[in-house]
Amino acid sequence: MNAQMTTTPSNPPTPSPPLSLESVRQRLKRANLYGLLAQAEQILHEPWLAHVLEIEETERQRRSLRRRLEGARLGIFKPLADFNYDWPEELDRQLLDELMTLSFLGDAANVIIVGPNGLGKTMLAKNILHQAILRGYTARFTLASDMLHDLAAQDSSTQLTRRLRRYTTPSVLCVDEVGYLSYDSRYADLLFEVITRRYQQRPTVLTTNKAFGEWNQVFPNAACVVTLVDRLVHRSEILNIAGPSYRLKEAQERTARRKPQRSTKKPSK
Repeated sequence: MNAQMTTTPSNPPTPSPPLSLESVRQRLKRANLYGLLAQAEQILHEPWLAHVLEIEETERQRRSLRRRLEGARLGIFKPLADFNYDWPEELDRQLLDELMTLSFLGDAANVIIVGPNGLGKTMLAKNILHQAILRGYTARFTLASDMLHDLAAQDSSTQLTRRLRRYTTPSVLCVDEVGYLSYDSRYADLLFEVITRRYQQRPTVLTTNKAFGEWNQVFPNAACVVTLVDRLVHRSEILNIAGPSYRLKEAQERTARRKPQRSTKKPSK
């Protein structure tokens, strides 16, 4: 007996909910489609309207993401998936996972990543900023030396005020590598100005290889160091990383891999 073949009818597509006049007006206004906005009542029930709005909003989101990525100046960085969690001798994985949820943004809490060279502080900071950008926030990444040199180069208080906005207006600012160089009191005052203007309003992500008790070596003779540290750590999340340099480990492994290749090469005559 031949088995009877049966077919299961596919479910019909779920119709989109009808557009309300108020929501259409708001969406047209956000998209700067003022010609259509003036005719909102007449075109409300046109079958093409929802599709046009979707196309325009998708394109605007794409352009906005591109602008935010370009403005952040993240450069090339490894994704968090490539981070070797087993290498550091000390790392609070639970805190790191929480930071990647961006919960600190709601409290305008600073994030301070402390640890020696070569353990991935910059990589982690850039991944936090990248996640913020994907969620719709603005961000900026800068080396501490680049930011302070940039601010110190301004010739007048008016120019300095204008340039400070570059670092105070983004939703998230990352100041990388504080502690690798020492600065005079002028530079300490500039960093203090940036942190103070962002204090309890917008979070700052900062990486450093120095414990806060050693910051007087970074800014010797600066009177604002104690207050600067106090405002940084107030309502902050501090992620400590400890262990040997992972970059040195990678360099040693690369040398070991290439050594057999070098030994088999014949010297040129």
